[in-house]
Amino acid sequence: MSPKSFLFIGLAFLTVSCTRNAITGRNQLQLLPEAELQSMAKTEYQTFLSQNKIVNTTVSKDAEMVKRVGNRIAKAITAYYTAENKGDLLKGYQWEFNLVDSKDVNAWCMPGGKVVVYTGILPVTQNEAALAVVMGHEIAHAIAQHGNERMSQGLLAEGLGSVGSVLTSGNPTVNNIFNTVYAPGTQIGVLLPNSRKQELEADQYGLIFAAMAGYNPNEAVPFWERMAKAGGGEKPPEFLSTHPSDATRIEKVKRYAEDAMKYYKPVK
Repeated sequence: MSPKSFLFIGLAFLTVSCTRNAITGRNQLQLLPEAELQSMAKTEYQTFLSQNKIVNTTVSKDAEMVKRVGNRIAKAITAYYTAENKGDLLKGYQWEFNLVDSKDVNAWCMPGGKVVVYTGILPVTQNEAALAVVMGHEIAHAIAQHGNERMSQGLLAEGLGSVGSVLTSGNPTVNNIFNTVYAPGTQIGVLLPNSRKQELEADQYGLIFAAMAGYNPNEAVPFWERMAKAGGGEKPPEFLSTHPSDATRIEKVKRYAEDAMKYYKPVK
C-alpha cells in the first residue's frame, strides 16, 4: 500500500471515529468501544478496592452519605435520559459508590459508574450538597466519555490510529494508556490531563446532574472557592491537579449554577 493510500485510509478512519457526544453536542475522537472500557474499569476498580481501606456504611455516616448522594444522582440521570430516549448512553452501567480512607483530596469515576470518594475531600466539601457537586462533576466526566477521548488521543500519539491497530484490552499499549488515564494507583492526569474544555463540561453537566438529584447547585461556588484555598500551597490537592481553579473558572461556575437551577427540586 502506498503512503498516500495509507494516509487516506487513516484519515477516513479518524473521520468515522469522531462522534458527536449526545450530551455535550461536541465532536469527540473515540477509537475504543465503551463496553471494553467498562470491562477494564470493573477489573481495575475491584483491584483498587481490594488494596485500599473501604469505609463501611455500618460504622460511618460519611460512607452512608457518599452512597446516598451517588444513588440519587444515578437515579436522576437514569430517569432523565430514559425520558429523553437516550437510555442507551448508560448501557452497561453498574453503579458503585465507595468512600476510601485516605488523606488525598480527591474523587473519581471510571466508565460504567465506578465511583470512589476519598475521606480527605470531605473537610473541603463540608456538606452533602457540595459532595454532590464533586460526585456530579466526576460522573459527568464518565458519561461524557472524556476518558475515551483522552485515551484515543494517547493512542494516536502512539501511532495506533490506523485501521485494525486498536485491539482493546489485549493490546499492551492500550492497557498502559488506560492505566495512565484511569488507574488510581498512578498519577491521574499527569500524562493525559483533562483539557480545560472537558473540565468545564464536567462542571456544567455535573451541576445539572446534582440539581436533578435534589441538591442546590449554588453550593458549587463556595465549594470551588474552598478548593482553591486548599490548593494555595506549593502542591495543590490531586483533585485540582488538572482543574483550572482561577477566578475565570469560578465565574463560569456561577453561570452554570444559575442554569442548573431550572433542574433543581429540593429533596423532601
